[in-house]
Amino acid sequence: MSASKEISAHIPYLRRFARALVGDREGGDAYVLATLETVVAEPSRITDSDDLRIAVYRLFLDVWAASPINAHIDRSGALAENGRRNLDAISLKPRIAFLLQALEGFDLDQIGQTLKVSELEAGALIEAANGEIADQIATDVLIIEDEPLIAHDLRSIVEELGHRVVGMPRTHGEALAAIQQGNPGLILADIQLADGSSGLDAVNEILVSLSIPVIFVTAYPERFLTGEPPEPAFLIAKPFNVESLKAVISQALFFERRAGRREQNAPRVGM
Repeated sequence: MSASKEISAHIPYLRRFARALVGDREGGDAYVLATLETVVAEPSRITDSDDLRIAVYRLFLDVWAASPINAHIDRSGALAENGRRNLDAISLKPRIAFLLQALEGFDLDQIGQTLKVSELEAGALIEAANGEIADQIATDVLIIEDEPLIAHDLRSIVEELGHRVVGMPRTHGEALAAIQQGNPGLILADIQLADGSSGLDAVNEILVSLSIPVIFVTAYPERFLTGEPPEPAFLIAKPFNVESLKAVISQALFFERRAGRREQNAPRVGM
């Protein structure tokens, strides 16, 4: 495959990233175009790299930092208005790191290479972004988990991010009772509960009357995939990585991915 074809494969994703970073379609596309013009003028800035994807994003950020382009703000674009407002409130470098992780799926090593920092510094940027996001959108969290130690671990993670845990029910019935005490802004749920009941069923019943982000934290991911999970929903497999869970919590709240109950026999779509 030629270099131009390899680069072109990354352009749709780079446009998505550019639009989220800049705030509008026209401005983002202008930076992408300027990046491609730089590739033509200085091909060594891409071809000398071991990882083409990282090189393309790194060059884009260099062009973006060096050549500010004036453009109007299109609030109807890739991010909803609340998401745009949340993004604008995050410090610049943590914002970039967060978007690389949340939108583009970069790991810490890739973020570090793209931003020309160490992996440790990349982790600190993500942590800073998560903290700033939590400051903006702190919410009440319901944890549906039958293992006490795991439930308390989840509580510590949630509270460390600045959120408040409003209940830790262990069964389907307790979960439905807990929701009557108030409406949380986020649910963390296991799938297999203490009495053999299903956290998936409990969440679906809750979502009959509420629409809120849901993250399933489970040792039984196959039950999520073969059951009737709400749409959209996030899935974290146990044993979970603490930093990954923090990132998913921030992403779920930041992008306001509110889940709704899946209709029976509805066609399956990807997560």
